[in-house]
Amino acid sequence: MKCKINRNAAKVLKQMLDKEEVKEKMIRVFITENHGDHAHFDIKLDLPTEHDEIVKTDKEIDILLDKREDFLDGVWIQYFYVPQEGFVITNSSSKIH
Repeated sequence: MKCKINRNAAKVLKQMLDKEEVKEKMIRVFITENHGDHAHFDIKLDLPTEHDEIVKTDKEIDILLDKREDFLDGVWIQYFYVPQEGFVITNSSSKIH
């Protein structure tokens, strides 16, 4: 499985992971809605399970992806400050994020 992260997202994700209460948790990308031909995504802090692949990124952040979910392969995590601050998670095989 593959996952890309832009520089802004890496900065924010590292801040999330640096908090003391996080301990052994990792960043997970998960599907909030699956419409058959596209999916909507979100992120959270979580622990790995037997169904996960730990994907190494070029930004030195490991991402948890559930191997059973095809729409997670190839996700791109971006963070923007304008027009509003927040994450945008897309997949080229998904029409909507």
